[in-house]
Amino acid sequence: MLDLKTMHSALTQLEEERGLDRNKLIEAIEMALAAAYKKDYGKKGQIVRAKFNISDGVIEFSQVKIAVSPEMLKDEGDGGEDAPVSDHQEPLSGAALTDAEEKIRFNEEHHILINDAKKIRGDVQVGDEIVFPLELKDDFGRIAAQTAKQVIIQKIREAEKEATLEEFSDREGDIITGRVQHIERGNVYLDLGRATGVLSRDEQVPGERYRQGERVKAYLFAVEESPRGINLRLSRSHPKFVAKLFAIEAPEIASGVVEIVDIAREAGSRTKIAVRSNDRSIDPVGSCVGQRGVRVATVTSELSGEKIDIIEWSENPETYLENALSPAHIEKITAKADEKHAVVTVADDQFSLAIGRGGQNVRLAAKLTGWKIDIRPKEGAKVEAPVEAVVTEEKTEEAPAGEKAAE
Repeated sequence: MLDLKTMHSALTQLEEERGLDRNKLIEAIEMALAAAYKKDYGKKGQIVRAKFNISDGVIEFSQVKIAVSPEMLKDEGDGGEDAPVSDHQEPLSGAALTDAEEKIRFNEEHHILINDAKKIRGDVQVGDEIVFPLELKDDFGRIAAQTAKQVIIQKIREAEKEATLEEFSDREGDIITGRVQHIERGNVYLDLGRATGVLSRDEQVPGERYRQGERVKAYLFAVEESPRGINLRLSRSHPKFVAKLFAIEAPEIASGVVEIVDIAREAGSRTKIAVRSNDRSIDPVGSCVGQRGVRVATVTSELSGEKIDIIEWSENPETYLENALSPAHIEKITAKADEKHAVVTVADDQFSLAIGRGGQNVRLAAKLTGWKIDIRPKEGAKVEAPVEAVVTEEKTEEAPAGEKAAE
């Protein structure tokens, strides 16, 4: 028979730690036991039910037959008793059976004529169930133990999956911290307690290295349910990772007084963020920088020294573009709002600064504002060809403005 001590212990643990209802678990075990009994000892078409008494470990099996009237049955010419019979565990009964429009095919394993049923129970009605006890086989104790074990294991997995989904669905879009469990093919697996998160190679910051056991912060950007379990996808290169770090450091952002409007990032190198204040008395840039730069320094440290430019957002396109191109000083901006195209003129000593190393400054400014930016030198200045930064859906490209005009 079943090891009741072990069974009680398992059920109690599932109740306390997994939050599973004991009655529902016993019901699932009974269904599994009935299916196992029918598979090994039953007949096709039978309805087998099991009753498991957790207190003494006794299992009782019974066969259920549904009372039917002759008017509900198909004639033998419509298929007869030799026709295939549905092996459904629970055929129609009660109101569902009496309301059925089509006639049914009689099968002695799960039907009983109403006249015969009345001999067993005088108050029986069409659609009611008549229960017949089944013999408990000698070797079924071993099968029952294996079946109960399989059901418990399955329920534990289901409970863990549901609990993980419930916990982390609420945390999607937040920063979470985990320990590096192992690294496989460039993917870093973080132990998050109840589950494991994956920091794929594409979501890592270029140049960062991770060690087993190291605590790592990451942005949870996707919680996906799959047949194998819950997939928690993490990122350290996502632009919103920077925004969430500032929300931790700056109470003004967490409370919504200061808002991060736009963000453009080249992970591991440089980030530009545009902020605005919903309270005129609060400086949005100063709130992010912090006293003596302590807040931005903390974020920069978490990002392994990544440079961060914080600018004030403006509804005026020219002002916003000028702020976005900082630290370069802008001489003149000619903006075409309908085309979202701006021609920016800078002094000769500001040209390289406006473009940035490898065109990074103008590229990030274009990503941040969503504008096409054309950098041109002041008239008479001796510099290289002007540069145009173009924003596409996937990335920002830069090209000599002269070549663009020639097309």
